[in-house]
Amino acid sequence: MRLNEITYTDATPIDGYGPGFFRVGGEVFQGSMLTGATGTTAWGGYEDIAPLLALAGEVDVLFLGTGTEIAYLPAALREALDQAGLGFEVMNSPSACRTYNVLLAEGRRTALAALAVV
Repeated sequence: MRLNEITYTDATPIDGYGPGFFRVGGEVFQGSMLTGATGTTAWGGYEDIAPLLALAGEVDVLFLGTGTEIAYLPAALREALDQAGLGFEVMNSPSACRTYNVLLAEGRRTALAALAVV
């Protein structure tokens, strides 16, 4: 088996998550968070649209983690992301974290906004 060390250039991968938190680059973030090339911050959830719209043109895809289970996005959020021309994928938060890390390792321009798992 051949092992390759992965070097992340712009963004930091998700190290782990648990009930109510995410660990990104060794730092623990309580509650929902937004992470990408510009760093990791708290995210206010579906109503906190402005920081997501700021990613338009900066990322190839935004992963939206909906918590423990996959859920539909509110219509207002979906419409705002579509109007901004921001590509996004919706999945539960654990899947979104894993997929974000894979694309990040491939050098893709990506971001993750995730609701904490319960």
